[in-house]
Amino acid sequence: MKKLSFVLLLALLITACKNESKLESTVIEDVSIDDITTSIYPESITKIFDAHGGIDNWNKMQTLAFTMKKPNGKEVTTVNLKTRAELIDMPTHMQGYDGESIWIKDKGENKNDGSRAGFYRGLMMYFYAMPFIVGDDGIIYEEAESLEFEGKTYPGILISYEAGVGASPDDQYIVYYDAETGQMQWLGYTVTFGKDGKSKNFKFIRYNDWQTINGLVLPNSISWHEYKDKTPTALRNTVMFSDVIVSDEAPDNSMFTIPEGAKVID
Repeated sequence: MKKLSFVLLLALLITACKNESKLESTVIEDVSIDDITTSIYPESITKIFDAHGGIDNWNKMQTLAFTMKKPNGKEVTTVNLKTRAELIDMPTHMQGYDGESIWIKDKGENKNDGSRAGFYRGLMMYFYAMPFIVGDDGIIYEEAESLEFEGKTYPGILISYEAGVGASPDDQYIVYYDAETGQMQWLGYTVTFGKDGKSKNFKFIRYNDWQTINGLVLPNSISWHEYKDKTPTALRNTVMFSDVIVSDEAPDNSMFTIPEGAKVID
């Protein structure tokens, strides 16, 4: 019985070897990390990301810096895009975030109580880094009612946050885009910092002036508009951006550390 089993086993092995050469090999194409990253987003927001250079390209970047001209001088913002550590160098003082604490340091005889430091942290970076900033973790995407402006219709995507995400998880954004090109055209946003619950009062910024830096389409300027009945109306003011840096090299993190003489904001 044992001998018979051995013979059968040997016959099966010989048959398998003969058939091996007849099997066609199946090649499974490599799936890159970029493909996986892109696929986690809804088609509509991916279309917007693609129109601005791609979310995967943005995710490679580690440093963002830009300058804004203010009536009393220049305001220079530098951000570590991975840790969100930030330094804002203003004419009257510096404001920083080292990843844990917000701090301010006055220049000369100027005195800043820091009451708006928490609100201002990351504010202009968020506005500047649109639409890529709404590719962060913990975001919920929903279709929004379209925006009508000067005879053109812009589809919208409502952005909200999961509980506990960020300093103001009740904030909401609506990204409005050109249906043909996918390029972002408007941003509706609410302000809930220091308040409880969501707001229905959407303010509006127009995004129709772009520049290409390091393969990414980013704002050259953005314009706030007056609004009525959840619709933008007349132009209010425009903020220009210059000396923009978007780099895949990390910034020197020592610039974000709390300097001597700075005040830490609770």
